Amino acid sequence: MRHLHVLLFKLLLALFTALPAIAQGQIDINQADAKTIAASLNGVGLVKAEAIVAWRSANGPFRSIEDLTKVRGIGKRTIEANREVILIGPPTPARTSPG
Repeated sequence: MRHLHVLLFKLLLALFTALPAIAQGQIDINQADAKTIAASLNGVGLVKAEAIVAWRSANGPFRSIEDLTKVRGIGKRTIEANREVILIGPPTPARTSPG
């Protein structure tokens, strides 16, 4: 029984040690949906996240993190609070129709 308690303790310790790394995972702002953006960025709720996705849909991919300031409601403070989390991946190639 004691062995089981020790094993459980070690598993819980490993889980709690890993949580900050999981929580600090990066998010590709050019690929993520609004729910993922809202869940991943501090100070960005669903309304602002939807504005980010709408801006991206209307104007194309963000080329730099600073481009996020073009979205209404996203300022330099929001960017600085999330700089370590935001990733600007390479633009997705345009799809061509078959034929």
